[in-house]
Amino acid sequence: MQFGDSQYGLSKLVHSTLILSFLSACCMCQEGPAVNIVPRPRANESARRPASMRLDVKMVLVPANVTDQNDKPVLTLHKEDFHLFEDSVEQKIESFFMDQGPVSLGIVFDASGSMRNKIDKSFAAVDQFLKASLPGDEFSLVEFSDVPTLRLPFTREPNEILDNLRMVQPQGWTAMLDAICLAANQMKSAKNARKALLILSDGGDNMSRYSEGEVINRLREADVRVFAIGLFDRARFLKKAAADTGGGMVVVHHLSELPDAVDKLSFQLRSQYVLGYYPPQGFHDGKFHTLKVLLSQATERIKLHTAWRHGYYAPD
Repeated sequence: MQFGDSQYGLSKLVHSTLILSFLSACCMCQEGPAVNIVPRPRANESARRPASMRLDVKMVLVPANVTDQNDKPVLTLHKEDFHLFEDSVEQKIESFFMDQGPVSLGIVFDASGSMRNKIDKSFAAVDQFLKASLPGDEFSLVEFSDVPTLRLPFTREPNEILDNLRMVQPQGWTAMLDAICLAANQMKSAKNARKALLILSDGGDNMSRYSEGEVINRLREADVRVFAIGLFDRARFLKKAAADTGGGMVVVHHLSELPDAVDKLSFQLRSQYVLGYYPPQGFHDGKFHTLKVLLSQATERIKLHTAWRHGYYAPD
């Protein structure tokens, strides 16, 4: 009798289990898996997104140097001390910081015949500049006389630059503009965001194929800053290139002034403010847009000098 009761209970349990399994399967067939599907927004809903969501516009960064009457960097200014203009319209400065990151530096060295009595001092000046390098810096070397020559592509070893300079034999004419174009083209392989040229020359160009205007455009497109040492005040174009790119220029009247000139340019290269802003509508127009950086009236009373990149080409 006990065996029959047990068998009856077992049969009832199996029967209940089958009924529950059937009901569960029916529910799954009717409701499907528990997945939340978010409907794709309609076209008119996307059009109502706030205008401030400009994800296609990148911030424009404008490097600027401020120096005193002795060409020494001024490092105590704040965002409120600057005014930034694009195409004569003042922009809101959204980002402000001091940039001391590594630099990709192209050295453009005059090896023309007129440098024959200045070559040793000029070599020492480059050596002095390289000794101030920081981890992550890289250097290339373009030598020029009748034609420019890429002596060394980018390297992180300053001694490789010095070894190549020791083989320089001054001779021939001065193709400085062609050399600057060659050095600017090398910036396509630069690994650092900060790019600059160090140019050392004692005279004007008398052998290049490129015009001054073409060189300025090449420098703008490469987004490279020019730092130059003009020997004996005969490098008018270097002043123009340094001003347009937001770099620096020091004129040396006596070779004994070279070490001080190198120190000034090295400090300027390492001590730049960076102003960032979001450009107005029409950013992707492929055109050149002018930039201007001014200091506040209170700051200008100290008679400071400001250098900045004078414009940029917007993407298409």
